[in-house]
Amino acid sequence: MVLWLLMVGIQVASAATFASASQHNESMAMPIAKKSEVKIRIIIADTTLTATLENTQAARDFVKQLPLDLMLEDYNGTEKIADLPTKLSNKAAPDGYTPKVGDIAYFAPWGNLAFFYQDFGYSRGLIRLGQIDGSVDALMGDSDIKVRIEQAQNSDDSE
Repeated sequence: MVLWLLMVGIQVASAATFASASQHNESMAMPIAKKSEVKIRIIIADTTLTATLENTQAARDFVKQLPLDLMLEDYNGTEKIADLPTKLSNKAAPDGYTPKVGDIAYFAPWGNLAFFYQDFGYSRGLIRLGQIDGSVDALMGDSDIKVRIEQAQNSDDSE
């Protein structure tokens, strides 16, 4: 009986500690993620895509250039690309990464913006800026696309 009570006590204490740690971590993470979230709109003819940018120096530099009117060219049947007016910071950026469908990236060696509509392999010099929120169908195909990119109004802009 004493052994059973000891085991139950350890399980209850362990569960309480885990719940407390989980609540602490969630309370620490949630405001940071919401506060740093920046949404953009990518307008293609009568279609508007939304995207969420990361909290990085490169993404902040990108937002400073908005709004932008660009002609996106198809590149390699994988992505749409366009040169940006000015280079973005690569400070604290990884050496590269493996882009996935929906990723918005900056290719530092060429100074261009990329919207991936197909997965691609690891690319040195590629910096992830964010992710399109939903379908990328409007970007698919080998034709060039005229787009307008602008910052969306965030729900926490009033702070």
